[in-house]
Amino acid sequence: MPIQAGEFWLADIPFTDASASKIRPVLVLWLDGSDAVVVVVTSATPRTATDVALADWKVAGLRVASTVRLARLDCLEQSLLFRRLGAISPTDGQTLKTVWTLHVKPQF
Repeated sequence: MPIQAGEFWLADIPFTDASASKIRPVLVLWLDGSDAVVVVVTSATPRTATDVALADWKVAGLRVASTVRLARLDCLEQSLLFRRLGAISPTDGQTLKTVWTLHVKPQF
């Protein structure tokens, strides 16, 4: 099944020191060749302006109420995404786009 932007997937995310990895849900923002640019999805409540609580998390295929952390970008090989969970709802998608436009900016 081809990966598409706006989908939630389970991914095997390596730790930054490459000592191990952890299976986590991610939201695919865009594809770049064989890579997927994703953001982390967590069950923690929002704690910054770039954390967005999902209103439609059940429809998206997530098991628990979830938050998308827009400040936690990662670029993963598509082969690390191994199970599609669902897709973002139009309402949550628009909320994420609004927060991205307002708060995700280079600081230089």
